Amino acid sequence: MPDEVVDISAMPEIRVASPAEGKLEIASTSNLPVIAATAAASLALSACGGGGGTGSSDSGGSGSTPPVTPPKALTEAEAARFLAQAAVGITRTQIARVQAVGYAAWIDEQIALAPSTSRWDWLKAKGFDAATNIFTQNGFDGAVWGKLISAPDTLRQRVTQALSEIIVVGIDGLVGAGWQPFSAAAYLDMLEVNSFGNFRTLLEAVSTSPAMGQYLTFRGNTKFNAKTGALPDENYAREIMQLFTIGLVQLNLDGTPKLGSNGAQQETYTLDDISGLAKVFTGWDFDLSTSKTDTPDFAKRPMTQVAARHETGEKKFLGSTIAAGMDGVQSLKAALDTIFAHPNVAPFISKQLIQRLVTSNPSPAYVTRVATIFNNDGKNVKGNLAAVVKAILLDDEARNANNLSNAQFGKVREPIFRFLAWARAFNLRTVSDLWNVGNTSDPASRLGQSPMRSGSVFNFFRPGYVPPNSPVGNASLVAPELQITNESTVIGYVNFMQRMVSQTNTDLVADYSSLLKLVSDPAGLVKELNLVLAAGQLSDATVSTIVSAIGGMASETDAQKNNRIYAALTLVLAAPEFIVIK
Repeated sequence: MPDEVVDISAMPEIRVASPAEGKLEIASTSNLPVIAATAAASLALSACGGGGGTGSSDSGGSGSTPPVTPPKALTEAEAARFLAQAAVGITRTQIARVQAVGYAAWIDEQIALAPSTSRWDWLKAKGFDAATNIFTQNGFDGAVWGKLISAPDTLRQRVTQALSEIIVVGIDGLVGAGWQPFSAAAYLDMLEVNSFGNFRTLLEAVSTSPAMGQYLTFRGNTKFNAKTGALPDENYAREIMQLFTIGLVQLNLDGTPKLGSNGAQQETYTLDDISGLAKVFTGWDFDLSTSKTDTPDFAKRPMTQVAARHETGEKKFLGSTIAAGMDGVQSLKAALDTIFAHPNVAPFISKQLIQRLVTSNPSPAYVTRVATIFNNDGKNVKGNLAAVVKAILLDDEARNANNLSNAQFGKVREPIFRFLAWARAFNLRTVSDLWNVGNTSDPASRLGQSPMRSGSVFNFFRPGYVPPNSPVGNASLVAPELQITNESTVIGYVNFMQRMVSQTNTDLVADYSSLLKLVSDPAGLVKELNLVLAAGQLSDATVSTIVSAIGGMASETDAQKNNRIYAALTLVLAAPEFIVIK
């Protein structure tokens, strides 16, 4: 795909009229990407958090309020808003389905859907397991984007992506054994299989994953060597606690830090805990019993134990002791049981899932309600992720329409999901069946984010990121996605989307037939885009600005009609109210 900006000569220029208010102003035809500055200003100054529940009917309650019951008759905008949180993208078909069955039944239907073709199977079917591909990343992006764009289990894909940003593996870190696409695909497939399962089961699958073993360097980890002084690798032992389960400080059920008698936060673990836990993760290595690394199959099988390398001595961590003499499998299960039992797990994971789906700054009451379900789904089961996801999406704080006008509610839509909103809304298809979206990590010319391509185990952005010297920080809020937002990324995003909507990537074809019917009606065209892309949340001022802009464009010939559609799409996709999801 070319990197230059598509020249749509009839497209108007957009400039910032009032950055503090996030307004758009149409001028001429030469500089479409300037709209990105508007989005950046709005993101930094308005609704990038979530919070305090000031628009919720239970903003300061005890956490006992049950989830809201969906109304009998949902509007299109209500259904679209729900899908903006629960799905990969909004479609007319899904809007109608949510309206027909209600929020809860739609979630149940999505959970019951059989998973679509796995990324692993797709790579195999396309022949990417040929020996010539062993040390390439060929096929990976197509496998991942294809699922995100086209899989019918849209809620499962949304949750899988959320989990991949909490329990992180990056494809570029899977070095040494080759077959990076298959290792990364197997990891995502594993997350997907467990996305509505039990978190304890997920932890064990993660801890025996060949991809995680490579990424956090405990594959091949061996016990203490008295002669050389070599110690077990502590990388995974540290990150499974810090990032994947309990965090750095002890938490109340509502996600706020517990304070000691001196008013200070209390650490969850020490260096000794890391060292003790690291002994558990010794002796784990690829299972090469049925095939070697000349094929990718080893990357799909859970790692196995090499008894001679496992530390069989006593292991102490988090106030527990694994007795000497336990084998590697027994030690792992005992260690994960200990971690899973920690009181931090429920609020730590629940809050991050809320952040990924609904709002960056959920109220303590919202976190309490979800964490309570995490601890007990009503059937005395802890860690039921299906119940947790359902609780997040049906909670009053997520569904309450008052939060649409709450400037502290919502979240910045990740660049991945901005692209997917367009792709899903207009039934994007691939001519080659290879989904040639590519690696979209380049911030200057693409999205600045690409699935499974985080630069570190800390994800693309931290859940507690606060933009420095910003109103967000002054309001004691966080805005995670703004960690990957700057002048380059916002302009790069708009340029990339302008190229995509204009169909310059000939392998990816969008269906604009519904828009062609509205092309002579600028107001009707923008109304439709507002619904299926922005869940009806564009302000009257933004709608008026875009309607005026495209209304001034010629629409007599087919090319002119297409240009009007391209311009309308680009303007909506760059609008602050689209980029900030409420």
